[in-house]
Amino acid sequence: MLVRVEIPVDAAGIDALLRRAFPTSAEAELVHQLREDGLLTLGVVATDDEGVVMGHVAFSPVTIAEEDRQWVALGPLAIDETLRCQGWGEKLVYEGLDALNEFGYTAVVVLGSPAYYARFGFVPAREQQLRCRWPDSDDAFQMYPLSDNHFEGVSGIVDYAAPFQRFLP
Repeated sequence: MLVRVEIPVDAAGIDALLRRAFPTSAEAELVHQLREDGLLTLGVVATDDEGVVMGHVAFSPVTIAEEDRQWVALGPLAIDETLRCQGWGEKLVYEGLDALNEFGYTAVVVLGSPAYYARFGFVPAREQQLRCRWPDSDDAFQMYPLSDNHFEGVSGIVDYAAPFQRFLP
């Protein structure tokens, strides 16, 4: 397996993976729309020896009080069913965090399992007086710092890119 930044030829394989990995097509449609709108900050894939996409993680921009602070959101993260619980999700996330750090991003947010994302160093966003618009998401909304002073002068609602809005109630 090879873990690398996605390239345009991976788009169809990413779409197929997302449709296999989730119960609906919502995540596949989300990533497609992020890509179409130029809002896919970074995508990282895991491919097998034949180049088939077996894992993917997407990162897209977020704003706080309509201000761009060089923060991104992680998600969705998908691993082919045959490779789950083998560390491939971890490899994708770490590769993404390393790349984002090199590109100068300052923080990453995620809406996901605290038990899973704590292993990477994600902490509850509410500890920094930050939240997202999804109701009852305080426990699942987490942050990961990529630089010093990443939380300085920041509080309030973190807004995800426009394609995410269709997931709000």
